Amino acid sequence: MRGVRSKGGRPALPGNSGFRLMHDLSSGPIVVTGGAGLIGSALIWALNDQGLENIVVVDVMDHTEKWKHLVPLRFAEYVDHEDFVETIAEHRNYFGDVRTVFHLGACSATTETDSDYLMRNNYEYTKHVAHWAIDLGARFVYASSAATYGPLEDGLSDEADLRSLRPLNMYAYSKHLFDLYAARTGLDKRCVGLKYFNVFGPNEDHKGDMRSIVVKAFEQIRATGTVKLFKSYRPEFHDGEQRRDFIYVKDAVAMTVHAATSDATGILNIGSGDAHTWLDLVRPIFRALDVPERIEFIEMPESMRPKYQYCTQARIERLRASGYTAEVTPLADAVHDYVANYLIPGRVLEPSEHGATALASS
Repeated sequence: MRGVRSKGGRPALPGNSGFRLMHDLSSGPIVVTGGAGLIGSALIWALNDQGLENIVVVDVMDHTEKWKHLVPLRFAEYVDHEDFVETIAEHRNYFGDVRTVFHLGACSATTETDSDYLMRNNYEYTKHVAHWAIDLGARFVYASSAATYGPLEDGLSDEADLRSLRPLNMYAYSKHLFDLYAARTGLDKRCVGLKYFNVFGPNEDHKGDMRSIVVKAFEQIRATGTVKLFKSYRPEFHDGEQRRDFIYVKDAVAMTVHAATSDATGILNIGSGDAHTWLDLVRPIFRALDVPERIEFIEMPESMRPKYQYCTQARIERLRASGYTAEVTPLADAVHDYVANYLIPGRVLEPSEHGATALASS
């Protein structure tokens, strides 16, 4: 199953002028697991904008409408996630001379309590895909998670000793286990794992309670004119000034494409490198909607308070050292683009002539 050949030659990555690419994405078929999800569909959008269409999309279609994310995208084949892993186990070269594998598929619900399911879906599945890809000699890029850092706050380093980390939920632990497995077996020297921080942007509508605060705040403002945020219970943080490293999905996928084409191995943080307050995040929504700012601070459930993080900030020195030079989209600009050009008109990402990190026209 060779699929559609890509258009054009070596892709020009935004922000990396003069940096020698180590891997050519146009050299063969590309597999994207989780391809209908937030990061996966945005990645295909970015690849399409670089003329790449020889893509095998792997996912599971559930009762959500994430299938709509795939409608405008261009790819060679769609395969169910269970059929995919069974097929590659029996016929290693069934999808042709695969040269790049982006493994982004997983259960990403931090509230999921079925540990057996998470172990099979997030850990064992990743091992199968990783060994298949590396045995083929393909570039293997997989999604880890910033949740693996557990309760740590501020300046979270992708050079930290993995054995020192203490994830706080089963989802994070299932991702952390593969990071440990890759390090223990030496796979980490032959692939790159991406610890995504707080990614938001178009094509996250299917995520239910796991949608970003941008979407939830947008819906609250349209319905009531008010956004509700949790109060702070630490005196050094005023209400609404708890901080997170928010990263727009367009920047996250530009970093992901770079990770695949560079010679980076091991773990890379995918974040903005800055910590912004919840107020920084929601105020641009009011401006995009052209309505008065109304913010209400509410009590945080007592069950959340002991584990609540007041500041997370990615250290992205390793990403920069690997050759990624693009500026991160300013948070206010990213939120405005998302609200004005996607949430208000109800649009999904659609390939165009624009580059992967270019903001949609207002």
